[in-house]
Amino acid sequence: MTPSSTLTDRAVSLLSGPARVVLGITGAPGAGKTTLTATLLSALGERLGEDAVAHLPMDGFHLADVQLDRLGRRDRKGAPDTFDVDGYVAALRRLNDEPDRTLYVPGFERNLEQPIAAAIAIPPAARLVITEGNYLLLPTAGWERVRPLLAEVWFVEVDDDVRRERLVSRHEQFGKTPDAARDWVDHTDEPNARLVSATSSTADLVVTL
Repeated sequence: MTPSSTLTDRAVSLLSGPARVVLGITGAPGAGKTTLTATLLSALGERLGEDAVAHLPMDGFHLADVQLDRLGRRDRKGAPDTFDVDGYVAALRRLNDEPDRTLYVPGFERNLEQPIAAAIAIPPAARLVITEGNYLLLPTAGWERVRPLLAEVWFVEVDDDVRRERLVSRHEQFGKTPDAARDWVDHTDEPNARLVSATSSTADLVVTL
């Protein structure tokens, strides 16, 4: 997909001063957050220069499976309490408080379904950073500390049937059987989706794909 010039213009308009700006992209699992983020980063890179934009994905702050096993939460992987929210908030604060230092943040390897430490470097030249994930607008459990650190949050939505089929296909692609993929969507992804969808009214912009 190609982001409309309106979305690109709106993101650029956030850079009204010299300070670094962090834009949040949120939405339910499978809504298209990552796709929108990638194409928006590309368009912004062409507009502002590649070094001026960067990406900080919330997914890198998944707890590793060894920790989920210890906590008894592996069967709920992807729920709000299966992330290192403190680490994510600390990274966002450093983006704002230490703009002259390179920030190393974890990425998430889909093939392994595990976070990878320091996989992403955000250099001082990055004036506009996009962070995307499910729980940027969640008002509880420590996530409420995220929103004040973001200039704007855009909520991505798509038809629920399309979103669910995307999730099933994704789980199959990374090793689940069709039945296991649908079971995971029904019992893990969908409760999370309902939780996230309830936050859409607090977004600065709703983007319908």
